[in-house]
Amino acid sequence: MKKIYILALAVASLLTTTSCEDFLTEDVRGQENLDTYFQTEAEADKFLTGCYQAITFDDWWQIDNFWNLCDMCTDDYWMGNTTQDQSGYISLAHYQGTGQENGTIANFWQYRYKGILKCNIAIERIPQANIADENKKNLLIAEAKFLRGYFYFELVKNFGGVPIVKGFVMPEEISGITRASEEDVWALVEQDFKDAAAVLPNRSKQAASETGHATKGAALGMLGKAYMYQGKYAEAKTCLKQVIDSGEYQLMENFGDIWDVDHNNNKESIFEVQAIYDETYALGSFRSIISGPRDVSDQDGWAWGLPTANLEAAFKEAGDDIRLKWTIIKNGATEIAGEDNFAELVEAQGNKNGDGTYCIPPKSHKSARISRKIFIPYAKRPEKFEKGRIPLGQRILRYADVLLLYAEACNETGDDATARKYLNEVRNRVKLPGVTTSGNDLRQDIRKERRLELALEGHRLDDLRRWKEDGEPLIAKIMGPNGSFVKWNTDPATRDSYEWDNQKEASDKGISFDKSRDLLFPIPLYEITMSNGTITQNPGWK
Repeated sequence: MKKIYILALAVASLLTTTSCEDFLTEDVRGQENLDTYFQTEAEADKFLTGCYQAITFDDWWQIDNFWNLCDMCTDDYWMGNTTQDQSGYISLAHYQGTGQENGTIANFWQYRYKGILKCNIAIERIPQANIADENKKNLLIAEAKFLRGYFYFELVKNFGGVPIVKGFVMPEEISGITRASEEDVWALVEQDFKDAAAVLPNRSKQAASETGHATKGAALGMLGKAYMYQGKYAEAKTCLKQVIDSGEYQLMENFGDIWDVDHNNNKESIFEVQAIYDETYALGSFRSIISGPRDVSDQDGWAWGLPTANLEAAFKEAGDDIRLKWTIIKNGATEIAGEDNFAELVEAQGNKNGDGTYCIPPKSHKSARISRKIFIPYAKRPEKFEKGRIPLGQRILRYADVLLLYAEACNETGDDATARKYLNEVRNRVKLPGVTTSGNDLRQDIRKERRLELALEGHRLDDLRRWKEDGEPLIAKIMGPNGSFVKWNTDPATRDSYEWDNQKEASDKGISFDKSRDLLFPIPLYEITMSNGTITQNPGWK
């Protein structure tokens, strides 16, 4: 079965447009040239594979690391690892205002634009390809537009207005480029998703060999998210309802199956990064290792990104036992949801706690907790349990997210009955009673539900930035010197003993949050320098 794997051949990065006239009189043998590429459908297909590969590229530090950082900037995740240098995360995750030269930010910016370049080339050159099937040609272009829209979506929501680059242009052609307005970038995102949705097939019409490719549902779902982030609730309602009414997606019956390694591309998954285990090539995902426990066995992780006690308390307050056990694993656990070989797992750890329980050493883990969503059961682990070899697909957009966004859009436009219907559909899966609230109370219920349903999946920071409370972004109520998260973690009545006893990562994370600065990440300093100042910095960053 053909799939778009995380480390699919990056065909686009192997192509060159450099003239050889300076040192040779003929083309370099063994290299492809864009002027002679795109002669066949097969070549266009291969190039598009390179565009998909740009979602995460070929290692953890380009994109996955940034996704991890975003969760660290919320009340759901600590940096976690307290035995190694934290400088790559602390300036931003703890809102210290010194992140312009942050490597994680710089890499993400650079590689998102590399992905955009690949898509621009595909959009520009595939129309010239010798592809007899016009529908196939249009499909390839639509997929490239979907991916470009997604890459710009990730940039604009994190940095605000960014430079817009269309087409295949050389560096000298964009000299003096400036940042487009946020509105103009959102307009590009919307148009790319609209163009893609008009051409892409429904998932049920997609060949098995095309698993992992964008679909109409993915384009409409992402367009709906784009509308929600801009507060365009009426437009979002229309768009998201199309995804629901398509009948293409359903909630998984068991919450624990959503992220199960045996249920990649399940009926709830709308768009997902593909991954397999390959002994020779790194074709798998990274998060199970990046955020896995360390100092316990030869199958260690790195412990970057660990769930907070505050998140655990939110599950308990809601009486949400099902999602709690499938979201957080805690040091001293006597069982792990879905782990049928618990005794063997503990033995492989060397019984580090000395009592037959699962060990997440508190001395090296801020919260002594890890994410269950990316945990791989012992018997399902590949022979080489290491980064790039974990066969767990990355769920980027799933149906529960769409249902909750639709419920939110309905509530914001005064249709509380419909909002309750779809909110309760999500709650019913995990045996929670239906809500009967309206107005602002219903709004709060939807927000709580998004935190619990989508915890540790990379949505929390976006939600906290876009939601308003008393006219302010909600994140300004949670972070800052009077923020609820800071107070919760430092108050003896509520603070967690594991977290308080390990101050190698400070418990007052977020105390320096500044709403005039921290609603966006800083533009990488090198971009400003290389542009000779035509690209300007976000407010508040020095």
